[in-house]
Amino acid sequence: MSRGFVKEDDDRPERPPPRPVSDRPNYVTPNGLTQLQDSLERARTSADKRNVEYYEERVASAQVVDPQSAEPGVVAFGCRIVGHEDGSGAKIDLRIVGEDEADPMHGTISWMSPYAEALMGHRAGDRVVVQRPAGPAVVVIDAVETA
Repeated sequence: MSRGFVKEDDDRPERPPPRPVSDRPNYVTPNGLTQLQDSLERARTSADKRNVEYYEERVASAQVVDPQSAEPGVVAFGCRIVGHEDGSGAKIDLRIVGEDEADPMHGTISWMSPYAEALMGHRAGDRVVVQRPAGPAVVVIDAVETA
């Protein structure tokens, strides 16, 4: 009988690999840093070693960016963008935030996303072509607000 698939050393489950960490700067809003710290505390409380390691690294590498430091009226990290898609008129209301804080279903997108990268540096009144999986869209920026 073949023993190739028999685990002989112990019956403990294998530890999952570490969570991948982006090699890009870890920009966070002040709220994003608080969320990371809260997630780290929850991981410590539940003895989740994998997430403790991840969140310790993310908190240590966090570079807090104050949205108030952005040039007024220019789309930048931490800003809220209100606009609409030209043609369909679909409303857009989102904030550009850090990687761990992003939650597109709740109106926050990562600064590294193609959508955010296309909007960065533009102002209210600008028309921006945004590449999406569903195809390109022309976004009209109606307002840019700092948090």
